[in-house]
Amino acid sequence: MNTYSPKICVIIGVVAFASITTLIMGDKMMKSEFDKDIEKLFADSENISGNVYTSNQIKDLPIPVQRYFNYTLKENQPYVSYAILQHSGDFKASKNWASIEGEEYFTMQKPGFVWLGKVPFFSAKDVYIDGTGNLKVKLLSLIKIVDAKGSETDQGELLRWLGEAPLFPTALLPSDNLQWEPIDNDSAKVIFTDKNQTTEGVFCFNEEGQITQFKTKRYKDNTLENFTGYCGDYRTVDGMKVPFYLEAIWNLESGDLSYAKFKIDRIEYNISSKF
Repeated sequence: MNTYSPKICVIIGVVAFASITTLIMGDKMMKSEFDKDIEKLFADSENISGNVYTSNQIKDLPIPVQRYFNYTLKENQPYVSYAILQHSGDFKASKNWASIEGEEYFTMQKPGFVWLGKVPFFSAKDVYIDGTGNLKVKLLSLIKIVDAKGSETDQGELLRWLGEAPLFPTALLPSDNLQWEPIDNDSAKVIFTDKNQTTEGVFCFNEEGQITQFKTKRYKDNTLENFTGYCGDYRTVDGMKVPFYLEAIWNLESGDLSYAKFKIDRIEYNISSKF
């Protein structure tokens, strides 16, 4: 036994070194790809913060939508061009919840985002740039497990941007690409078009004017399913009231499946650079 112990130690050392080197290489490759996506995201979208919000813009909108903008925006609020955030929270990759940390970058003039999330052993990058969506999941930031793309992914990623728009409220103001339709005193339908794709959903509002839910249909594993996004813990940042808690739930025939609970740790506006 003693004769082989040094050899075993050498083998263990080599394996450990190779494993650490692989992890470092994977992280560097993921970071490089992430940085390039962020650069492209910001390069494609113009600064629109010279535009300001006035209450005259909402006078013909459904009552709950008016209530929302009166709650979240102040008169002459500059438009948000870019938003960057860091978050913590929990993510349900399979049957068990795992702690997650992530960062996300948004543009408004051309709707888009880049998100990177990390749980133990896995990393995920979600992107919507220039009308194209892509979700990649990797083991140890190196071994590709998921690489979703195509029209169904494009639809899902545009809906993610729309569902997270309460984080940058001026993006929900009426425009050539966004229209509101009345439903009742507590909800309204939103219709949003980007490139050649039109999506829609229903935002729900409480009496105070906060958006509490976003309901729509999104693709899950090539099947169109009911989806609900929840918003809460509103706080004031740069004069706007925005949610600091987001939760994503699939409303399946078998029951509701919550899979993401994010807590915003930091959010900044009109900065077109990486943390």
